Amino acid sequence: MGGHNKWSQIKRQKGANDAAKSNVWGKLSRRITIESKRAGGDANAANVRAVVETAKKENMPKDAIERAITKGTSADAGELESITYETYGPGGSAIVIDALTDNRNRTAQEIKHLLSKNGLVLAAPGSALWAFEKAPEGGYAPKTTVPLSEADNASLMNILEQIDSHDDVQEVYTNAQ
Repeated sequence: MGGHNKWSQIKRQKGANDAAKSNVWGKLSRRITIESKRAGGDANAANVRAVVETAKKENMPKDAIERAITKGTSADAGELESITYETYGPGGSAIVIDALTDNRNRTAQEIKHLLSKNGLVLAAPGSALWAFEKAPEGGYAPKTTVPLSEADNASLMNILEQIDSHDDVQEVYTNAQ
């Protein structure tokens, strides 16, 4: 029975788990770098500590956290930029995408391409943000919600997974129920 040994199964599972961890740690590293830059390299600032606590909950290594903090004070950190994209999804649901990138044009084109594959287009700035308010813990909370049919909900979940899997995307918010 070729290919049915225990090591093959463990290797596949470990590879999938490591890929998922790497994706999460990469996003957290970028967030730590940006918050460190905003705080002027002060690791004790409240916003930096909050992101570091989130990273520790995800079992991110201490040296990776420290590297991200020091990168925030170096000249390389000036290249990272936070961008918000807006669009409307299936059933009229508003979608807000927070991205962190070192190349604004590349990220915009990749997001546009990803949305166009799903029959969506980028909306004008502010056209979807009206449906959200700033949450106290950061991010956005919906002011109003939109009920979706099962087909629209399944389509929206597929779109959100694709958007969230993009490397530069930090958070995705929607006002769908």
